[in-house]
Amino acid sequence: MTIRFDDRVAIVTGAGAGLGRQHALLLASRGAKVVVNDPGGSVEGVGGANAVADAVVAEIKAAGGQAVASYASVADEKAAQTIVDTAMNAFGRLDILVANAGVLRDKAFNNMSMEDFEFVMKVHLMGTVYCTKAAWPIMRERKYGRIVVTTSGSGTVGNFGQANYGAAKMALNGFINVMRTEGAKYNIMLNAISPSARTRMTETLLPEWVLNFMRPELVSPAVAYMASEQCTMSGEIISATAGSFSRVKYIQSEGVQFDPDQPVTPEMFEDNFDKIMDIGTPQPHGMSLQRLEARLRAMGKLK
Repeated sequence: MTIRFDDRVAIVTGAGAGLGRQHALLLASRGAKVVVNDPGGSVEGVGGANAVADAVVAEIKAAGGQAVASYASVADEKAAQTIVDTAMNAFGRLDILVANAGVLRDKAFNNMSMEDFEFVMKVHLMGTVYCTKAAWPIMRERKYGRIVVTTSGSGTVGNFGQANYGAAKMALNGFINVMRTEGAKYNIMLNAISPSARTRMTETLLPEWVLNFMRPELVSPAVAYMASEQCTMSGEIISATAGSFSRVKYIQSEGVQFDPDQPVTPEMFEDNFDKIMDIGTPQPHGMSLQRLEARLRAMGKLK
């Protein structure tokens, strides 16, 4: 079935360049009316230029699509509200939020100022929260919404010099894990894209040979699917780079079960350390209570 967005309205934050631009162009090419949000600042979040968002709007219109620009910063709650207001004022509805806006202020944690840490958290985490908060009542009332947040392997795997960025991106995984339960009865699906692509943010971080394959438009198909009616999953993380897509899940080891009616000591933990750490038989994370119940029944602790 062809995935289309006719009569749908989408907001894409950070849509002036790189990944956000490609997300916006793809959604618009499939019929979506798009709010192109970008304050036009540097990678560090400094300065601004309306022309950045305007250029993408012009590109969409030249191809026969519909779009309007927003120059607001997602890092300010009131400004984030105006992004949603722009969608409602221009198109009268809102169906899709792609939270893509981001900045980098990389530095080893020992040398990182708290201002840089907090600003990155503000843009990536709170910027997504502010936009979601503004969009939420509209989506709840319509009983329809698709929200795609942007996470990163910098959080799930780790990357030197990105304590601020990694912390913010992991927090977003926790955010959608909770919000998927709150949005379920309103047909609001929240998922995360974990992208790697050649953008202003990665241009100096990766070798040229791999960057040549990491075109941002190769990430956008996953975003478009998660923004579509066809998407009925929620709380999922999809990794995307260079035409490769995969599901990211957390696992835990089988571990050990001590008798909870008896004392448990640090020495017992140490003696069983290898078994605790062995992921040769991984278990899905998130089934802790069910697993505990099964173990206690097997031990005769529960009837």
